[in-house]
Amino acid sequence: MTDRTHTAAINGATGAPLWLLAELTYRCPLQCAYCSNPLDFAAVQEELTTAEWIDVLSQARAMGAVQMGFSGGEPLVRRDLEELVAEARRLGFYTNLITSGLGLDEPRIEALREAGLDHIQISLQASDPDVAAAVAGSPKAHAKKLAMARAVKAAGYPMVLNVVLHRHNIDRIDEIIALCDELGADAVELANCQMYGWAHLNREGLLPSRAQLEAAEATTARWRERLVERGRDMRLLFVVPDYYGERPKACMGGWGSIFMTVAPDGAVLPCHSARMLPMSFPNVRDQGLEAIWYDSEPFNRYRGDAWMQAPCRSCEERHKDVGGCRCQAYLLTGDATATDPVCSLSPDHHLIEAARREAETATRPIAALTLRNVHESRVFCRQ
Repeated sequence: MTDRTHTAAINGATGAPLWLLAELTYRCPLQCAYCSNPLDFAAVQEELTTAEWIDVLSQARAMGAVQMGFSGGEPLVRRDLEELVAEARRLGFYTNLITSGLGLDEPRIEALREAGLDHIQISLQASDPDVAAAVAGSPKAHAKKLAMARAVKAAGYPMVLNVVLHRHNIDRIDEIIALCDELGADAVELANCQMYGWAHLNREGLLPSRAQLEAAEATTARWRERLVERGRDMRLLFVVPDYYGERPKACMGGWGSIFMTVAPDGAVLPCHSARMLPMSFPNVRDQGLEAIWYDSEPFNRYRGDAWMQAPCRSCEERHKDVGGCRCQAYLLTGDATATDPVCSLSPDHHLIEAARREAETATRPIAALTLRNVHESRVFCRQ
């Protein structure tokens, strides 16, 4: 623990980051229409080198971070991933690989295991290969993902699957859970897509109706009962879309509170979506992580409650939900200091209600979704 962290803990001020998300690259073989990467990701050209990433890991661990995820894009695109995993293990991190499974095979799984990787999470798009192909822009990815999920399990890792739910696959949640069960999954996150990045761009074609959501929750509850009756230990986590909540979440545990993201080019962010905000974030190539975390203006901008507008400023729950998500507030209102419109007390809550009504009658087909790829991203780079 650094002197600064120790002093912060005594004074109840900003503590150390506990989580580091290393977004190694924005490159990815898939084109998922709900990707949380920034729309203009194609503008990021110069990724951090292996040596620069190792320095980032060392700095974060010295500050007190204990868990880290390797993410992207697709982190397996980086040929130095095993080296970075080994360094993270040497430093004492608990490590998680967040991957599509593409770029993985049995020898590489073994190499990652030998490097000390603790955990692998593989994403699935659907139970149906055609739906999966339409969402991810790849006809071959689905079969590869299933094979790699089995290979990860065979290598001795718990099989942890993440399935992003949306209006085009949520009605098949029974088949999705059945597939996860057949694969031998130990834990499944059924995560309704949150409307950031490419998902916000495709909201009309992704947000499910309330009826769809309620039916999916009921199906998940029935599966939990069946699993208990069978003595089957497969944990099901169902994540509701923010748009169907009445109170906002404390996004990432609060702005600059416990979570720190380092983007492929070294930009340091309080969450993986924050790059969309109209502000300039510091870079590890120019400044140390400790100074960025504790002293930089962007990381201090939404800490505490002095920045809050009404009704947050006088709300008894302001220290619980910290005003909600700054990215969501900005995307919906154009004002990053606004109360998250998810909150029923927000003067902008009507925007959420309008989105729900839109979802009741939306007809945008899956083929009309804008896929996340370099060509589409360059359009936003020019804007």
